[in-house]
Amino acid sequence: MNQAIIDAKKAVVSEISEKMKNSASTVVVEYRGLTVAEVTQLRRNLREEGVEFKVYKNKLAQRAAEDAGVNALTESLTGPNAIAFGNDAVAPSRVLAKFAKEHENLVLKAGIVEGKVVDVETIKQLSALPNRDGMLSMLLSCLQAPVRNYACVVKAVADSKEEAGA
Repeated sequence: MNQAIIDAKKAVVSEISEKMKNSASTVVVEYRGLTVAEVTQLRRNLREEGVEFKVYKNKLAQRAAEDAGVNALTESLTGPNAIAFGNDAVAPSRVLAKFAKEHENLVLKAGIVEGKVVDVETIKQLSALPNRDGMLSMLLSCLQAPVRNYACVVKAVADSKEEAGA
């Protein structure tokens, strides 16, 4: 085999491996049966959430999974696959699971979340969580609640003293 081809394949394996290691979440899906328009829509939905969606040769993806230390993922890397890489732990799962509900030809296969291989059920559970901004707003709401409640109590006490004094 030509050395240039081998070097190019090694570069692709290295690229995939780095993405698997550095992404907060990686999801493998089978896209057999989706139309070009559906795949384009899926890519658009993923891009809006900051998720990269790529198709690689299975052999290269399997080698990359071994390099990344996630050997259990190699079992899922058969057939026509695409891999979604996200910096948000739930974004790829949420977008892909929602799309899979609407398009039965998209099949969730497996994923990596924070360095651990996860099954389809875990991906579906992650998909139910809100995105990072949603989680931060929920946290902020929880942090503000005691202060808001205290302010309401102080106002109620002040109002009752004002009524008693009038």
